[in-house]
Amino acid sequence: MLEKIKEFFNPKNQKKNASSLIVLLLVGAIVLLLSNYFLTENDNTSKLSSTGNDISSNEGYTSDFTEEDYTSNMEKRLEEILKKIKGVGEVDVMITFDDTSEKIPVFNTNQTIEKTDEKDAQGGTREVTREDLSQQIVVGSGGDSLMIMKETKPKVRGVIVVAEGAENIEIKEKLYSAVKTVLGVSGNKVEVYSSK
Repeated sequence: MLEKIKEFFNPKNQKKNASSLIVLLLVGAIVLLLSNYFLTENDNTSKLSSTGNDISSNEGYTSDFTEEDYTSNMEKRLEEILKKIKGVGEVDVMITFDDTSEKIPVFNTNQTIEKTDEKDAQGGTREVTREDLSQQIVVGSGGDSLMIMKETKPKVRGVIVVAEGAENIEIKEKLYSAVKTVLGVSGNKVEVYSSK
C-alpha cells in the first residue's frame, strides 16, 4: 500500500496520475448531479402524492372525505357482503349514525409549577403555588395540516336491511346476525325486511 502511494506521487507518473484524477473527479461530479436530480424528483412526487386527496392522510378538520361518503361506503360494503349469503338476492341497506366523526389533534403541552414558601413577620409560613399551563396544536411538516392523534368514527344509531329472500326465517336470521356482527351493534338497532 505504501509503495502504491509512493508510486502515485512519483514525478515520472504525474501526468498519468493527473489525468486519472481529473477523470475520477468528473465521474464523482456526474454521480453527485444525478443523485441530486433523482432525489429532487422523488421529493416532488412525494409532495404531489401527499397534497392529493388521500383519505388516509392527516388533514386537519376539513377533508374531501365527508360523512356522507363514509355512510354510503359502509352501506355499499355491507350490501356487497350480504348479497353473498346463500339464498339472498338483491339487498338495500340504510345506516344512520348518532353524530359525526371527531378528530382529536396532537397538542404540545407545557406545564410549569412553582412553589414558594413565604414567612411573615409573626413567624407564620404559607405556601404559594403558581401553575402555568400552555398548549399548542402540532402542525404537520407542510404547515397546512394538523397532526391527528385519534379519530373517532360516529356510532351507529340504526340499520335497516331490505333483501330478497328475507321472507325465509333462516335467511332473515342470517342477515340479522351478519349486520349485528359487522357493525358491532345490539339487536334492537337492526331491522330486516323482505323486499317486494
